[in-house]
Amino acid sequence: MMNAVRLEWYKLRRKRLLWMITLLLLVELAWAFMATSVSISRNPEHAGWEPLIGTVSSMNGLFLPILTAICVSRICDMEHKGNTWKLLRTVMVRPGQLYAAKFMTASIMVLWGCIFQGFSILAFGMFNDFDPAVPVVLLTRFLLGTMITTLAIITLQLWISVAVKNQAFALSLGMIGGFIGLTADLLPSGLRRLLVWSYYSGLSPIAQSYESEQMSFAVRDIGTMLPVMALLAVVGAVLYLAGNIYVSKREL
Repeated sequence: MMNAVRLEWYKLRRKRLLWMITLLLLVELAWAFMATSVSISRNPEHAGWEPLIGTVSSMNGLFLPILTAICVSRICDMEHKGNTWKLLRTVMVRPGQLYAAKFMTASIMVLWGCIFQGFSILAFGMFNDFDPAVPVVLLTRFLLGTMITTLAIITLQLWISVAVKNQAFALSLGMIGGFIGLTADLLPSGLRRLLVWSYYSGLSPIAQSYESEQMSFAVRDIGTMLPVMALLAVVGAVLYLAGNIYVSKREL
């Protein structure tokens, strides 16, 4: 299995995907930090971790679905373009093993993005003297919610990217997901629960509300979020298994 993962990284050695992820996250974080700085300058009482984490969670709904779609699409597109699916079968790489290797490769890339975001948020808060200095619980909950949501999206995008040769379809799905993630809080709650992209804000430890022309932030109860995290993890596992079974039975 690890040989298959190493092979995926070898094939990506000139794709510079990690650089692309870092660059896009820098754009996102610069946007989020600028918005937070403007908010703090207008409302000094909002100088804290809650508005910062809430803003980054909201931005993640737009950026991470698109970023995930690009990464997964690049990982799968090289097999489509090179027509190497059958070639890999001849070297005794099982389809399920190949599918798992691509999932692990995409997950490692996303994990790097989450860690990069965590340290960037930490650096911005410490530079602005937020109190407390390090909100370990809030940051952990933020990273956990972001990772679970992104893993579920990876399973969906991976299935689509393997099944459909034209990667424009997978990239379009990622852009639609970004739009849904950005506007998720405006959707009816029943519809929002069905859309996996909406959980960037849904699993954020910070809830945002706009009342009397003022934006307010509140920490969500962890007890109400754990069942949602568990359910989304199950959905991601089902999507992964469905995609794996599809690839294993498909004539490549």
